[in-house]
Amino acid sequence: MSQSNLKKNLNSLISSFNFTSPKKFRLIIIFGLLGDFDSFEYGINLSNYLKDIKQKDDLEVFGVAIGNLEGKRKFCEFTNFPERNLRLVSDNKIHNNLGVSSGLDIGMGGWVNMFLMLIGIGSSKTVSEVLRGYIGDRKSNQIFSDNDQITFFNSLSFSGKLFNKTFGKGYLRPFELATFRLNNMIEIISNWNDYIIDPKFLPQRTASFLINENNDVIYKYFSKDILNYSNNMSIPLEFLRKNLRND
Repeated sequence: MSQSNLKKNLNSLISSFNFTSPKKFRLIIIFGLLGDFDSFEYGINLSNYLKDIKQKDDLEVFGVAIGNLEGKRKFCEFTNFPERNLRLVSDNKIHNNLGVSSGLDIGMGGWVNMFLMLIGIGSSKTVSEVLRGYIGDRKSNQIFSDNDQITFFNSLSFSGKLFNKTFGKGYLRPFELATFRLNNMIEIISNWNDYIIDPKFLPQRTASFLINENNDVIYKYFSKDILNYSNNMSIPLEFLRKNLRND
């Protein structure tokens, strides 16, 4: 897609969804399904970033996702993504208009396509990203603090101190990201019908557009792989810190 067509379609989306803000920068996320692994992980990371952000960064975050109202409510409650800034669609027409990858399609349905992508077929970066969740990453930040309480299925519970005692602190410890993703997966499976309105969209990928006050796109990223919503997954929101400039 040409840059002019991309800008035209993006401006149309901004207008139709009223993605306006007095703030200097807007980040527009085109999620796949609400129940996609990337949607949950990206949403939580953005919420944590906005919680810690300094006022001078002047950023508003908007999102578009495939889902329904009940799924939106649960998604925003779980991830803390700003509910007022999340818009819903029932299909991937907007994704296609913006040139966002629809993922692998071998003609056998969303379930098969997603499974193949999870094992690396048509999604070359997924396996290494899954492995990173188990082996850790010295270039990435830790997720859990000592005070965090991690609970699975309302029965298995342990403190974030376990990671500290076993592997140290100050980096992404082995099994830490895998634990975080497992917690997200349990939430998705427990509310499957609300988060996954149509399995055919399971392979649908994401895209990100960082826009300044003149509607110029100063950063964009199109995902092609599951668990890959940034060009640097070790520090997935590094692009914000690099591109947000304030006089």
